[in-house]
Amino acid sequence: MTATSMRRVTIRDVALAAGVSVSTISKVVNGRSGIAADTQERVRAVVEEMGYVGAVGAQTLRRQKTGVVGVLVSRFEPYSAEVLKGVSAAIEGSGYELMAWSGVTKPGAAASGWERRLLGRLAGGLIDGAIVVTPSVTPPVGGFPLVVVDPHELSDDTPTVRSDDAGGARRATAHLLSLGHTRIGFLGGRHDLASARAREDGFRQAMAAAGVAVDPRLVAHGDYTNAGAMGPARHLLTQEQRPTAIFAANDVSALRVITEANRLGLSVPEELSVIGFDDVPEAAKAAPRLTTMAQPMQQLGATAMEMLLRLLRDQAPTRRHACLSTQLIVRRSTAPLR
Repeated sequence: MTATSMRRVTIRDVALAAGVSVSTISKVVNGRSGIAADTQERVRAVVEEMGYVGAVGAQTLRRQKTGVVGVLVSRFEPYSAEVLKGVSAAIEGSGYELMAWSGVTKPGAAASGWERRLLGRLAGGLIDGAIVVTPSVTPPVGGFPLVVVDPHELSDDTPTVRSDDAGGARRATAHLLSLGHTRIGFLGGRHDLASARAREDGFRQAMAAAGVAVDPRLVAHGDYTNAGAMGPARHLLTQEQRPTAIFAANDVSALRVITEANRLGLSVPEELSVIGFDDVPEAAKAAPRLTTMAQPMQQLGATAMEMLLRLLRDQAPTRRHACLSTQLIVRRSTAPLR
């Protein structure tokens, strides 16, 4: 799919991209013999990348509204689950039904481009519009109603909803500084996301405003997942001069920091203060309960749905780019420097 098209991918599109005939695509998709193995492999890769689906009745579907909107996420994890709750609440009474899809479900599946693959399968036939949560690339734009939560990049083309990531990060870092910490580590997230870059910028801005130098040895990056935070967390905690506090750019990473600290015999918060970002439900249940910057995840979802419903009714959104405020939630994982 091109960056300006949001129609359903056709067999001709796939044939053009793969450099073969339409009949070859048909044979491969339907499992017929007589096609060279390397050609089959190439065709299947293009089919997967473009999200082509040969569906009975697709022509009929394209002629009418489905009454269904979709929420597309890479995985069902704490953040996307909370956003989905807000979407679900906001769609009530609208006359639309809601369906949610996860883009990365197979072991080893490509984590980048999942939104393009899903939109290729669903747009223009199975759903009337979509909300894409935390995309890995900028989704295609065009006549198809689309709203993005936590965008890959800030763009004038697509309506977006996000939190004040830089401001929240400044407040999180300022909280640690106010407790007397100066040797502060930072565990960042996916650097392909505008929000992740903004949170690191906010951390650095707060340190600079306090006149405290950022030690590059105390800056590490994960991917916002529990497994992806393990190595960076251990790296930060095993430095010869380890940090006395760590700001993790999301709660999942912060909770992993606490787990790794416990494994290394470090007490939180007596020997290490930890603050996260999001305020997922697990944050309040952790031991110790996690101090965090709460972003209004359910409100993000509700705002995105309100924007999408206006697009579906051919109305301009009241705001094309919504930025919601964050709140510092102080719990038990941070304490004054000893």
